[in-house]
Amino acid sequence: MKVGLVQYSPIWENPNETITIIEKLIDSTDLNDVNLLIFPEMSLTGFTMNSKIFAEEMDGISFNYFMKLARKLKKHIFAGIIERDENDIFNSLIHFDENGLIRIRYRKIHPFSLANEDKHYTAGTETVVTKINKITFGLSICYDLRFPEQYRHYGKNKVEVLINIANWPVTRINHWTLLLQARAIENQCFVIGVNRVGNDPFLNYPGNSVVINPIGEVLDINLTESISIVDIDTNQVETLREKLPFLNDIKTIK
Repeated sequence: MKVGLVQYSPIWENPNETITIIEKLIDSTDLNDVNLLIFPEMSLTGFTMNSKIFAEEMDGISFNYFMKLARKLKKHIFAGIIERDENDIFNSLIHFDENGLIRIRYRKIHPFSLANEDKHYTAGTETVVTKINKITFGLSICYDLRFPEQYRHYGKNKVEVLINIANWPVTRINHWTLLLQARAIENQCFVIGVNRVGNDPFLNYPGNSVVINPIGEVLDINLTESISIVDIDTNQVETLREKLPFLNDIKTIK
């Protein structure tokens, strides 16, 4: 499967201008053989705490844009959307299928309390697995990465690819890569982390969107505003798990 990691600098709290940036990247990249495009956390706004202003229901700008983009390109898309559900607002990762339909949604389980995200967003309560062409994906967002027990549930269920979309700052970027590698090694699967570049009013972001194989090797890391395309062979996951059946010995995760 070929995966496109869409790394860019969103215009702060300006979905329409951010869409213009994304469109330029897509138009300048050969995506013919790509099956899945993955966008960073809060894809069109940046990591805003103005959740009440930018929260969307199904008719919102982010939902409409990514639905149409998936349908136009005939590709699966994972995108970050500020999602309203009645009185709750979630930091969500939405899976749009190649027909532009919502396949599934993951709501961030661990809001980032250091930035008061927990005061502006409701915490999700469930891990979420989705599937593309028989390949299983376990979904997560940014700060979730620091909580390995979430990923052990995915490992226990033999998920083949772990996804993390993020706005991860330069001040802790060494943690980003090391934690992603740890999640790959301990769960014997591919891990894909998609971060952003540029600045918002508070922080600088260095990118480092990355694909890591099941033994923890970095296959690709991107430092520029661009779409990096990586071919992942999930047969490697099955081969490694058969050779080293460590996941069968997990005792503390049911």
